[in-house]
Amino acid sequence: MLRIQNINYAIEGRPLFDGASATIPAGHKVGLVGRNGTGKTTLFRLIRGELALESGEITLPKLARIGGVAQEVPSSEVSLINTVLAADTERSELMAEAENASDADRIAEIQTRLADIDAWSAEARAASILKGLGFDDDEQLKPCSDFSGGWRMRVALAAVLFSQPDLLLLDEPTNYLDLEGSLWLESYLAKYPHTVIIISHDRDLLNRAVGSILHLEDRNLTYYAVPYDKFAERRAERLAQAESENAKAKARIAHLQSFVDRFRYKASKAVQAQSRLKMIERIQLISTPQEAALRAFSFPKPEELSPPIIQLEGGVTGYGETEVLRRLNLRIDQDDRIALLGKNGQGKSTLSKLLSDRLPLMAGKMTRSSKMRIGYFAQHQVDELYVDETPLDHLRRLRPEEAPGKWRSRLAGFGLNADQAETKVGRLSGGQKARLSLLIATIDAPHMLILDEPTNHLDIESREALVEALTAYSGAVILVSHDMHLLSLVADRLWLVSDGTVKTYEGDLETYRSMLLARDKPIKEKPLTPKLKRPSRDAVLAMRADLRKCEDRIEKLTDMHEKLSTKLADPALYQDDRIDDLETWNRKFAEVVEAMQKAEALWVAAAERLEQAETT
Repeated sequence: MLRIQNINYAIEGRPLFDGASATIPAGHKVGLVGRNGTGKTTLFRLIRGELALESGEITLPKLARIGGVAQEVPSSEVSLINTVLAADTERSELMAEAENASDADRIAEIQTRLADIDAWSAEARAASILKGLGFDDDEQLKPCSDFSGGWRMRVALAAVLFSQPDLLLLDEPTNYLDLEGSLWLESYLAKYPHTVIIISHDRDLLNRAVGSILHLEDRNLTYYAVPYDKFAERRAERLAQAESENAKAKARIAHLQSFVDRFRYKASKAVQAQSRLKMIERIQLISTPQEAALRAFSFPKPEELSPPIIQLEGGVTGYGETEVLRRLNLRIDQDDRIALLGKNGQGKSTLSKLLSDRLPLMAGKMTRSSKMRIGYFAQHQVDELYVDETPLDHLRRLRPEEAPGKWRSRLAGFGLNADQAETKVGRLSGGQKARLSLLIATIDAPHMLILDEPTNHLDIESREALVEALTAYSGAVILVSHDMHLLSLVADRLWLVSDGTVKTYEGDLETYRSMLLARDKPIKEKPLTPKLKRPSRDAVLAMRADLRKCEDRIEKLTDMHEKLSTKLADPALYQDDRIDDLETWNRKFAEVVEAMQKAEALWVAAAERLEQAETT
């Protein structure tokens, strides 16, 4: 159990935590959310003991191991698989000692402990994690020096997952993963055997991989024993109630103030006026979250061009003499919203560069509108901003003919306020840099906008604002993202980049997700059987009823899970005189988790039976 009690901490005089408290029960999966700059990463550093609290206390069980990804794995000649295996220091030390031990009793102790920690399956477990994060069998044997920083971050993530710390702290881990890796991580974390706290702005991850939300806002922590969407509903209800109470309070203040203004200087009413002034002083407005002006992105509107704006016939492209993509027969119209799917290294970025005229066409024919303007945003462009210049300096270079007021207006349209406009880029947050890069990418009112992982540094509210802007935008959108929520709301066409070409993907995103999650599961060979007769209508109805029963069972167990999570989050339960109660509630929670797993397995089996019956 992680207990945060009454903590206070400030950076450069700016308070980040003011009497904040929270209790995370052992084994829970928690999403830590809050606006950019509120102190989420700082909280991780406080938990790890890297920073000293001004007051308050953070406690963990004795000997509890804390793990997280602080930086990328160094560039070395050690293979990926051995780098990950070395992360389990106890296993490595025991294996090394076993080679030289001569005392029979000690040898027996070592072998017993190796068996206890399942040391002999370690290589298979490490390989499975690396594969899930995108490394094939051959790549796992290559040295770390063969891979770029982004890929070595994946190795660092694999290492900490393999070491299985008692408290796993992950800070935006999907920022350096593709869609496939993100979906694998989501599935892995949901089954992780210990406590997890993950900072993320990925709604799907927060709904599927965690069961609770820890919200950091107004320098305080609030624990919600529900996934993200439920938390968002409850918070919206709380805000609406607070706003309603504030509206009543403001009306009361206005009424009292009206009396004071009328009779303040009238002797016969002076006492009553003073009384009402004291009443006004006693009325307190409910503290509501400060909603910064980050709701909207203002994408300029391009003029309409005749379709298609791009057409490719028999296209081939690549680097130098190396062909990466072939047989490209594609058409893009100005109202298209296209998501590019496919594993890293298959050519999504190559296609983006071809479409944006950053790579040449090696063969085939590409027709594009002569008046077409293209906006291009890629992750690396955030790092290519001039760190010693302000956002205003950037716009001064791009639009020297415009007045300073116009530059400020443009920046405000992308959520960069007056202070941030004059702050050097090197001191801006990742989200603020991303907003500046998006402004630069769209400043010419492009007819087609190519976005490669645009949400990596944006908080959830900013991501929702981006969705709204892209929905209203009247140009074509080509989107590469690991954010399934963004893809599902923006894209209406899916292109799969694989096997050296690009084809339309006929399924939807949920089908693609299911395919990815099932791809690495072993396929059991089925004996040949004669063709089955089509089940009767009554049999199909019975199967549907069975499926509904399974769904009802899962719904009830989910409700029980939520109630028990709330119970276990109550600090009073962890008092010394409540140990027996705590054991009872922990046992009930474990029983519900096990029951949910069985219920979900029954639901999957029932769904498969029904699908087979309906397609026979």
